[in-house]
Amino acid sequence: MNLAARRRAAIRIVALDRPLEASPLFRLSDSADDTVISYETENGGRWRVLPGPGDRLPGTFDQDVYVELCRRFNEADLPGDGAVTFTLHSFLRSIDRRVDGRTYDQLRSALGRLERTTLESANAYYSAATSGFINGQFAVLSSVSIERRRNVDREQLGLFAAVPAAEPGVARVVLHPLVRDNITARHVVTLSLARYFALQSPVARRLYRLLEIARANGMVTWRVTLERLRDMLPLVQRYPSHLQRVLQPAHVMLVEAGLVRDAGFRQQRREWNAEYVLASRAE
Repeated sequence: MNLAARRRAAIRIVALDRPLEASPLFRLSDSADDTVISYETENGGRWRVLPGPGDRLPGTFDQDVYVELCRRFNEADLPGDGAVTFTLHSFLRSIDRRVDGRTYDQLRSALGRLERTTLESANAYYSAATSGFINGQFAVLSSVSIERRRNVDREQLGLFAAVPAAEPGVARVVLHPLVRDNITARHVVTLSLARYFALQSPVARRLYRLLEIARANGMVTWRVTLERLRDMLPLVQRYPSHLQRVLQPAHVMLVEAGLVRDAGFRQQRREWNAEYVLASRAE
């Protein structure tokens, strides 16, 4: 494979920190008013997501920003300092969002939340660097800085048709060492960006990320209780009927996208399960 082909492949595929993917981080309803996400891992670890002072938990827009940041980190050949630089305009275009004052503000807020939101692990998050589960706190981003272009620069930008004169600035963000070390060590799951962004539901996008963990674990069929799946996504609904109502449209999207062969629900005694049959990546 030549260099151009490798770059095209890198654009299509993004590697995400596998331990971070396994735990809930993004609220799938931006209207949810929960102040903390709490989750117990299969090994008995405890995971919490705490918003920054005066802020809310990361939401659906932030989920897409996180995925795109990881793509850019991979595309930059995994810089050792974890730094990724980009214009806000190019970033919004990459995630197929309208470019205007509102989305610029959304992007600035999302980057700030990923820096200020505290992720707390008590034997819940695995670090490839230490080959063990950690006890401590960290954030997705270690630092975020956004420099607005000088007025003279913005005037000059108008001379070039390919660059919008309204470009508000350049961002430089740094992935936290724990996150970038896992990605660099290839302790990851991989997604197709085209398939990810083609899914129109934040729930479907999060399910896709969880299904890739099952694939990385060598599973062809993944069965999980609805209660457990609710906590992993996470969702605010409690009753099985309400959860099925939220999940069913996402299941349809996943099947139509060729990411699963089948997705459904099954009751065993008094417990409801979600069941997924993964499609091969060649499909």
